[in-house]
Amino acid sequence: MNFGDILSQWESGHGVHDKDAEAGDADSREESVMRRRRLRAKRPDGVIDIHGMTRDEAASALDVFFGDARRGGCEKVLVIHGKGNHSAGDAVLKAFTKDFIERCPFAGESGYAARAEGGSGATWVLLKLNAPGR
Repeated sequence: MNFGDILSQWESGHGVHDKDAEAGDADSREESVMRRRRLRAKRPDGVIDIHGMTRDEAASALDVFFGDARRGGCEKVLVIHGKGNHSAGDAVLKAFTKDFIERCPFAGESGYAARAEGGSGATWVLLKLNAPGR
């Protein structure tokens, strides 16, 4: 048994779906690459500023914002969470935003904003086209 077989067995036994295995033909992969490149360069369709909120307030606000953005057809959004300069210890909302994005079923690729849009105090997120709702 080779590694690929072992990995496939583990994935199927744990309910993991390999998106890359279904990537389709070269043309559709190329379209996907071009789409992501275009979206990375575009300005966000929607922006939310959560810095200064509590973790619970931010969770509620992000949940509503991402749902509205998806329903509104947004492709890219920006979350302003702050750099954590006024937090005691680690940047609470910065880490919370990263965790929220990782759990959100229709949040895709993300990264820190350009310096003019907040730098490491803001995170852009590409929204997935065909993702399950919340």
